[in-house]
Amino acid sequence: MQLGVNVPNFGPGTDPGILREWARLAESLGFGVLMVSDHVAVTPDVAERYPEPFHEPFTTLSWLAGLTTTVRLGTTVLVLPYRHPLLVARMAAGIHRLSGHRFVLGVGVGWARQEFEALGVPFTARGRLTDETLGILRKARDAGRQEGDVPVWVGGHSEAALRRAVRFGDAWHPLRLPLPHMRAVVRRHALPGFAPRIALRITSAPVDASDRPAGVGTVEQILDDLEQLRLLGADTVVLDPYHGDPEETRRPEAAWRALTIVATHWSTQS
Repeated sequence: MQLGVNVPNFGPGTDPGILREWARLAESLGFGVLMVSDHVAVTPDVAERYPEPFHEPFTTLSWLAGLTTTVRLGTTVLVLPYRHPLLVARMAAGIHRLSGHRFVLGVGVGWARQEFEALGVPFTARGRLTDETLGILRKARDAGRQEGDVPVWVGGHSEAALRRAVRFGDAWHPLRLPLPHMRAVVRRHALPGFAPRIALRITSAPVDASDRPAGVGTVEQILDDLEQLRLLGADTVVLDPYHGDPEETRRPEAAWRALTIVATHWSTQS
């Protein structure tokens, strides 16, 4: 099982130099995939969590592809209703080909109602639009127009999202869920694959809450979470060290230390 890292591509401390250091760290620690987020219009509901500058994911990953050689590059997650399906297919195929077939397309339906309004996309139709786009992407791939078969990871944990993952995806890509929740879903559904994104918050004392998100706790708890996810069939687990405060982007060293600790322990344990 590979580890991945979710890199903040937003916030007051995120500039080209910091992004370059994130990529260098991910590759030097042997992470299997480096992923970034997606927003197009940074409306007030988005800015509260993910303020400007917000670097567009395809542009950012194309630039990072030229700075890396081995790590895969992906979106966690691209909001599919924001872009025309053929544009998504063209951009995904292009970055996949130019990066040496290292691109992973993580997708979701989106949540920011104001952003949908700003883009003129009906919020209530986002599930249908996502399914339509995934259908077009699948047809393009089956017809051989999408070179290299870009892997598609489908986010979300509603029943509709799970049906979407089974129908269109190469993996289910849940975000920041407790381990028991993910275990129940994996056992209940015939998923095409499993590649969760979990939190990464190292604590000095064990976290005993029943709803503890995977990846939150002592190093021993986090390593056990990773082992349990491996036993559930996870091919990749993406670690997300961002805790929700945009000021964290000015001080990435704490996140880098946490990633180094977990990656080093995991490589030794594995």
